[in-house]
Amino acid sequence: MKPDKETSTLFNSIIGKATVKQEVYRNTYDAFSKFKGVIKQVVKEYQNSDPHQVSNIPFEYKNRGEFEVELKFAGDILVFIMHTNVFAFPRKHEVMNLPYVKEDHDRCYCGIINIYNFLGDSFKYKRINDLGYLIGRIFINKENHYFIEGKREIGLLFKSFDIAKMNDETARNIITSSIKYTLNFDLLTPPYEEVKLLTVHQIQTTLDNMKIKTGKRLGFKFQADMDEYEDENVDNQDFH
Repeated sequence: MKPDKETSTLFNSIIGKATVKQEVYRNTYDAFSKFKGVIKQVVKEYQNSDPHQVSNIPFEYKNRGEFEVELKFAGDILVFIMHTNVFAFPRKHEVMNLPYVKEDHDRCYCGIINIYNFLGDSFKYKRINDLGYLIGRIFINKENHYFIEGKREIGLLFKSFDIAKMNDETARNIITSSIKYTLNFDLLTPPYEEVKLLTVHQIQTTLDNMKIKTGKRLGFKFQADMDEYEDENVDNQDFH
């Protein structure tokens, strides 16, 4: 028994959308594999740069699973995480106004690779209450086009969504820019009011389990970094 016209249309919609999302997923997965490969290469280059210096300053690659990779350098850690789902943008998002997307709505479906910055000591001492910060995220669509939402150096890498394609060179630029941003993103003293009180339990607990949070911008709104960068255009986004 063949489905009626309405049911056939429904089935075609299911197949069409699922096919697009599968394409997006494959492109995002391939891009994430590029990130892993480039990080490994950059680590090798660092290790070969100055044997007398690199032995004291770590610069290490760690595979944390199929969808997560870690890059540790000096006192910082960058964690690259690929989300396994595919997303569309809200109607009011600037991407939705691009002619490139208006010509083909399916181009707005994107996979996401997030880049987080953590303190190395947060992992070393298992300070589970410490904070990490999203410093950038890469969106990749069915045509392997990409754009970036990010902070300062990372945001400056943005290219037009309609022509920018993900490749090894792009991945390398994103990784090196993320490192540069992290090096300039210093640990600030938390506001006095945030740390003036301490419980007996906290002071008696070992360092591994202390509930005092540590983060580079603890107590400040990272989304704008207004306390330090109020005169700078931090996000540097241009969708056109």
